[in-house]
Amino acid sequence: MLPEHAPFHPDQRRALDSLIASFDPVQRGWLSGFLASSKNCPTEAMPAPAAGKLVVLFGTESGNSESLADRAVKEAKKRGFQASMRNMAECAPADLAGMPNLLVIVSTWGDGEPPETATTFYKDFMACDTSLADVRFSVCALGDTSYEKFCQTGKDIDSKLQVLGAHRVAARQDCDVDFEEDFCGWLDRALTALAPTIPAAQVFATATVPTIEYGKKTPYSAELLESVLLNGKGSIKETLHLEFSLAGSGLKYEPGDVLAVVPRNAPDVVQALLAAAKLTGDEEIITKSSTHRRLADALTSDLDITALSKAVLTKLAEASESSELRSLLAEDSKDRLKMYLHGREIVDAIEEFAPSGLPADALAGIFRKLPPRLYSIASCPLTHPDEVHLTVAAVRYQAHGRQRKGVCSTYLADLVKPGDKVPVFVQPNKNFRLPADGSTPIIMVGPGTGIAPFRSFVEHRAALGNTGKNWLFMGDQHYLYDFLYQLEWQDHLKSGVLSRLDVAFSRDQPEKIYVQHRIKERSRHLYAWLEEGAHFYVCGDATHMAHDVHEALLSIVQTEGSKSREAAEAYLEDLKKSKRYQRDVY
Repeated sequence: MLPEHAPFHPDQRRALDSLIASFDPVQRGWLSGFLASSKNCPTEAMPAPAAGKLVVLFGTESGNSESLADRAVKEAKKRGFQASMRNMAECAPADLAGMPNLLVIVSTWGDGEPPETATTFYKDFMACDTSLADVRFSVCALGDTSYEKFCQTGKDIDSKLQVLGAHRVAARQDCDVDFEEDFCGWLDRALTALAPTIPAAQVFATATVPTIEYGKKTPYSAELLESVLLNGKGSIKETLHLEFSLAGSGLKYEPGDVLAVVPRNAPDVVQALLAAAKLTGDEEIITKSSTHRRLADALTSDLDITALSKAVLTKLAEASESSELRSLLAEDSKDRLKMYLHGREIVDAIEEFAPSGLPADALAGIFRKLPPRLYSIASCPLTHPDEVHLTVAAVRYQAHGRQRKGVCSTYLADLVKPGDKVPVFVQPNKNFRLPADGSTPIIMVGPGTGIAPFRSFVEHRAALGNTGKNWLFMGDQHYLYDFLYQLEWQDHLKSGVLSRLDVAFSRDQPEKIYVQHRIKERSRHLYAWLEEGAHFYVCGDATHMAHDVHEALLSIVQTEGSKSREAAEAYLEDLKKSKRYQRDVY
């Protein structure tokens, strides 16, 4: 592709030809513009870089930040940095003074909280007064615009770094759940601003055309092998056991990992939205990638058309020019806005604030990209080779006079049949792992679908013949209808793989009994297990259950260990730091 008179050696020309030939027209155009403009990028007076050393500091809950940090390190090394990554869980704020070039990638958990593994670092950092005048930095914050305090942890760390005298080399990037494009742009800007030197010939000489690797950018179409309803007749719940084939995909996973499912919006939900906007769905829109798309198709498979947030309402206010909506979004209406958002979806807002409808392009401009949904994997690859299993509860409810349903859970329950293919990818969760020593005892707390990863844990330990004791606390509503995987647990008890099983069925007696009650009933034995070195795991609801289980555990440590509340909190904090107290909550 390059002419012979181009100022490159033959080896360089061959490498460039191979690389450029693999690009599509959009990629070639971007590269051309980037190379033409990069020499004109304004720079700010900064301290000189120290020998190209770079630290990528990450704080993660589900593994996204760690995965991006790994990618950032690999890209930085290609550009000549001496790059390494550090986990906030293993870093003290004072360490930052020795990091002349610093990239921070951190997620926000829940509504504005730092990731659990980064909580101690975050609190200490926000309170510290160490001078960071010799540090150059940039921050990439991960979050979810459906929460009011979007990317709050990253925002706080970015501001604190500047207060401590560090020099920001590239503006903070706030990423929504669809973070790929924003992350790549931020990383390029940050590394370019930090400006290491590397001969261009070296970059192209080592460049190779990538092979297909299934992941977030390229999900794998997994065939659904089986779908089984786990609840008995009479249950008000609809919990499915789903089995997918991974044969030939190259996808690997470990117990504790997560499977991401890329869903589609239900036809009736799409039609309701089109009706509210006074559109047919046959209208044509232009997507962010400048391709033409039929509106109904984009609403079905590309866009998040249900989740209502302040960000969505702000865009709707611009499109509809509704004074009533602008009033709702005003700074002094936060409480009213919070009440409005609860239980409503985007279709409700369009009906209320754009009663005359919206043009197709204006409607499409309101939405963010449809994000994948993450599910704890419920199988062990040693027991089920080339397969991955999920435990999914179909979400259906009524709110504000309209029937509602979970996007992905009902996609899997209603629209996908055995033989159909579903886009998926594996997301590692290094913060939810079995102990390396198979003789270590473990305690697992998993009510409802929180049971999923513990099915994987127990299968894995059984397959390896591990000798460590296994204690499971599980619960649901009714023993007769909702005892998920009952026969499997009974078989594990009979074989001795499962040492103890405690169940809590909340609706089988007048008073509601939950897993935290069973935990407190077994306080003496549970504390003895912890003192033996047991690892403690919790999976399930973050809003109430995880907090209640934590309080029950704290109470047990206080009582059985004869400790003050402060000493008990320190005891649990030490368990977290040593990865003996791990949670996968949502």
